[in-house]
Amino acid sequence: MSDLAERVNAEEISVREATQLALGVLIAGHETTANMISLSVAALLEHPDQLAVIRDADDPKGPKVVAAAVEELMRYLSIIQTGQRRIAIEDIDVGGETIRAGEGIILDIAPANWDSRQFPDPDRLELRREDGAHVGFGYGRHQCVGQQLARMELQIVLPTLFRRVPTLRLAVPVDELPFKHDTLAYGVYELPVTW
Repeated sequence: MSDLAERVNAEEISVREATQLALGVLIAGHETTANMISLSVAALLEHPDQLAVIRDADDPKGPKVVAAAVEELMRYLSIIQTGQRRIAIEDIDVGGETIRAGEGIILDIAPANWDSRQFPDPDRLELRREDGAHVGFGYGRHQCVGQQLARMELQIVLPTLFRRVPTLRLAVPVDELPFKHDTLAYGVYELPVTW
């Protein structure tokens, strides 16, 4: 918010634009982060070997291990799964196909996180993965403005939760979880657990 205020003072953006961005961060940041936390918990409970990586990261390298784990969870889960709509401003060739100027296109970024050319064995959750950058927060000028806050929240909540509640378990099989397939941010409507 401080950065937005500075940009308003520098007359780079208007108060209205700053207000819209601030509301977007607050609203979008809650829904996406809440979904990311619940999906991460479910994924980690389904992969106890990976859960141990994040739970036991208390050595001097712990913060780096947890940070890398969060990046892999963002790649693996890719919670924003709607394509960005764009209009080509000039003819472009993509994969042997020509998209003409003025034609509409939908850029579905999430599948890039599962591209086996970038991520060997992309369907595997590997918290120590070092295969490259994901696009879970978007790309270029369309990156999530709240990504650093989201990273920080995930880096705090996940190891803390699993250290404080080491007996946490899913109360139902993962395939019985009520997944959100009808919202902008993929997630679960509820996450029944026991401990």
